[in-house]
Amino acid sequence: MAETFQVAPDKMWSLSPGEMERRWSLVRHRLIERGLDALVIQSYEDKSGGYVKWLTDVPAGYPRTVVFHANDWMSVVDHGAHGEIRVLDGRDPKQPGVGEIISNWGFFNAHYNQHLNAADTIGILRKRGYRKIGLVNGGGLPHRFVQDLSEEIDIVDETDFIDGLKARKSVEEIGLIRRTAAAQDAAFEMLLNHVKPGMRDFEINAFLDYQLQLRGAERGTYIGHSAPIGKPATFAYRHFQGRTMAKGDHICVLLESNGAGGLWTEIARTICFGRASSELRDGFELCKASQLATSQWCVPNAAPAEIFARYNEYMTSHGAGPERRLHSHGQGHDMVERPLIREDETMSLFAGCNLAIHPTHATPSMFAHICDNFVIDESGHGEFIHATPKQIFEL
Repeated sequence: MAETFQVAPDKMWSLSPGEMERRWSLVRHRLIERGLDALVIQSYEDKSGGYVKWLTDVPAGYPRTVVFHANDWMSVVDHGAHGEIRVLDGRDPKQPGVGEIISNWGFFNAHYNQHLNAADTIGILRKRGYRKIGLVNGGGLPHRFVQDLSEEIDIVDETDFIDGLKARKSVEEIGLIRRTAAAQDAAFEMLLNHVKPGMRDFEINAFLDYQLQLRGAERGTYIGHSAPIGKPATFAYRHFQGRTMAKGDHICVLLESNGAGGLWTEIARTICFGRASSELRDGFELCKASQLATSQWCVPNAAPAEIFARYNEYMTSHGAGPERRLHSHGQGHDMVERPLIREDETMSLFAGCNLAIHPTHATPSMFAHICDNFVIDESGHGEFIHATPKQIFEL
């Protein structure tokens, strides 16, 4: 297929035709090598729906199913007028690489029409006489969709392969990831000049969301819950962000957003309206030191399970508890993507990984946390890409 599409002029950020062709070529080669007629993926939102974004440069809102043909433009099943078919033949700049879009109203929370996405997908496969396809993340898809598909055609799990492609960032992707991190640095610096006692927690959320949308973000999550010094200021989402901040309070702000190209990074820092306690300072310094230590273990071929064990040994040897959450993780078109730094991850690290490293130390009277993105470069080394100083900000 010749490259005939152009970047859509009204997208905030588009990936280049060359980047999209790079991805498609890797997938197409895999399908031919494995004797597969097509690859099927589905996502239903863009915070953890990066498979669809990675293949089409368009995020999912409602359920969006993509059939990537080994020898043709992609077919897409998407939300819209039931039974409508749009023939694009790869010429629509807003839908790069897409040959046709078939619409239906397959809402996940209306059980009686959950068969529609599967029915339209099966129709695409039947029309072309396909016998064997690859499926990605079948365990994370609706039961009805996978069941109907598996009754119709021979399915091969291609999740690990696609996850590996997504995790290994190209030069273009790394450049866009750096832009996202820079936008977050700028928004956080503006927040420091904006936030003050008397505001409610959610006003931080609203301010950051506005500033980052101005800088290209399409989706973001901003987590923080204030507390007086001497009590832990733990994370909380918007539903619990109604508290009014006062002099002597503090808040740990976790800023997670995508940006240029729809690629995610995240940063976290603590803000105090006054002086931080010695316990909070010590806790933050431990987190900062363990973040640096973790980055030194993140090298090509390193096993996440070994990094996780070393991190827990480091923390417990310094008087802190072991990590029971997700210590660190990859980021790309998903806010959290593989490799995950935990005991059950099977994917090793390699050059091109973009990792959010976020150690935590908590006690009944203190919550300390830091987060920055770390990119492993082609030489096997790496660097933190956020420029915000690694400190507690006392206002």
